[in-house]
Amino acid sequence: MTCTAFVFSGLGPYRVGLAESLLAHRPGLATTYYRAAEDLLGIPLTRLCREGPAHHFADPAVAHPAAFVTGLAALELLRAEGVRPDLVAGHGLGEYTALVAAGVLDWTDALLLVRLHAELVATADDRVPGAMAVVEGLDAATVARLCAESTAAGRRVGIACENGPGHTVVSGEVAGVHRLARTAEAAGARRTERLPVGGPFHSGLLGGCTAEFAEALLETEFHDPDLPVVSSVTARPVTDAAGALVALRDQLTAPVRWTDTVRRLVALGAGRFVEAGPGPVLEGSIRRVAPGADIRVTGTAPGLRLALAAAPAAIPA
Repeated sequence: MTCTAFVFSGLGPYRVGLAESLLAHRPGLATTYYRAAEDLLGIPLTRLCREGPAHHFADPAVAHPAAFVTGLAALELLRAEGVRPDLVAGHGLGEYTALVAAGVLDWTDALLLVRLHAELVATADDRVPGAMAVVEGLDAATVARLCAESTAAGRRVGIACENGPGHTVVSGEVAGVHRLARTAEAAGARRTERLPVGGPFHSGLLGGCTAEFAEALLETEFHDPDLPVVSSVTARPVTDAAGALVALRDQLTAPVRWTDTVRRLVALGAGRFVEAGPGPVLEGSIRRVAPGADIRVTGTAPGLRLALAAAPAAIPA
């Protein structure tokens, strides 16, 4: 039987109302996760997610916990309805949700790490303003060469995410990202676009944050995974608690190897993907890498119905 992989998104921008299909199906999730997260973070997360205003989600300290908690709510709903993963993975910050799904982290500990991650990136961005941009239509090797040329010219930029053939995200200094966009277009890129994120995620510019974040990780309780979880940093399964800690530490500055992560999930038997959370964010990238995969997304009411239909009782023998 085809394995089911739950995948969780990270840096996709959260928009007001993306949790509504989940909360309409199971209203108790608002209390279980959103209001509990409010108590931990001191922000009105429930109201912001349901009503806005939208400009608050330009702040990663709001957007990232919102995406994380929405992924958790989707995970809880799916499990309650009998849809359970055989494998899990997360794109960037979605890895925190994947580790919760695999029993590696308590969800409240993961939430506090997500907030700290956002705060550290904001601090780094205050010191050296950064940016991110998507580049479409060039292979990753070409984008890497253009990044190296820009960095050599004193404008630091590097690959932040490989999201499939012809779809790469870069991150670095504002001037480096601008230069990269120009040189990519000159090299034949189909499209370049700056992303509405609050800093240079998955970038060497965050190297100064590594020590503080590593200290927070060491103070957090990690467990060995109770189901396979593929790290988007290494595109390999995390086999123990120590490996999970290292993956979260390294993803601060390392690129997201999402292309290889999806390929690894397929190699491990995944033929059905359920994007759990505020999607669709990952659906397109999965289709680029695994065009024959069955992909279901919980971020819309129709998608949620299809995702719930992945319960074993609904699958023909």
